[in-house]
Amino acid sequence: MLSRTAASLYWLGRYIERAEFTAQLVEATLRLDQLAARPAGSEAWSSALAVATATASFEATGAPLQPADVAQYLLLAAANPGSIRSCIDAARHNARAVRTALSREAWLSINRAWISVRGHQHLRDSERILNLIEEVKADARGFEGALNRMLHNEARAFIALGTAVERANGTARLLDVKYHLLLPQGEAVGGAVDRDQWTGILRTVSAVTAYRWLYRQGLRPWLVADFLILRDELPRSLMASMERIVTLLNRIGQRTGMQGEADRLARRQRGAMRGTSIDSLFQGGLHEYLGRFIGDIADLDRAISQQFRFT
Repeated sequence: MLSRTAASLYWLGRYIERAEFTAQLVEATLRLDQLAARPAGSEAWSSALAVATATASFEATGAPLQPADVAQYLLLAAANPGSIRSCIDAARHNARAVRTALSREAWLSINRAWISVRGHQHLRDSERILNLIEEVKADARGFEGALNRMLHNEARAFIALGTAVERANGTARLLDVKYHLLLPQGEAVGGAVDRDQWTGILRTVSAVTAYRWLYRQGLRPWLVADFLILRDELPRSLMASMERIVTLLNRIGQRTGMQGEADRLARRQRGAMRGTSIDSLFQGGLHEYLGRFIGDIADLDRAISQQFRFT
């Protein structure tokens, strides 16, 4: 497989996952604003921008920190490279470059998402925002379903690798922002607002029901952290993502003979995670741990690019 083909497949996986994650993030923030005991206010929306690493670019627009303006920026702003519109545009561009490596169903799901997103212009009310989010989620799941029916070849493996890397990065940023920024001053840890916000985190990764199945103690911040970091039962946890990355790199290496630094970094990070506990992470500083993890994922992404000669 040509390196530019592998790069397009890898980034196709990353962009589709990023679009779905952003849709879930905006939906969870909007639900929190609507259903909480009191409105979530600017803290929740500023945290959504922080998770999407879009705080500085949004502030540069001069728009007010209002739900409709933040949602518009995260969902449809062409000037925001992380918006859903930009991610779907980039995914379609990469998919067109590797059209023959994709099944017809996979291509159609991407094209359908592109057409759907371009049919929306201004989202000035929650109903329109939620309609777009549901469309994006449905198209992302349609793409995932199409991938599951593709041959388990190198093309599918590179898409899945991009998805796993993006999931690890997104979940780590989500948890880090909540732990460090989201709780308003004056609110008690474990209070009503705090519980709503932690529920919002679980909703962002589609894990509210799964959490209740695994933990009988009720909603506890340290248990949510344990769930999102160390429990491999959750597909979007850091542990599950790292397990997936190691498996996919090994599979690609066996097929192509291209193994190297990316494999070593992934195995080392997975090994370190297997040997830790949530108690030790809190004792050493959860914010510091997540910051290192995000940095390690960035290093891994660069190693993947170099190993498979993406650039």
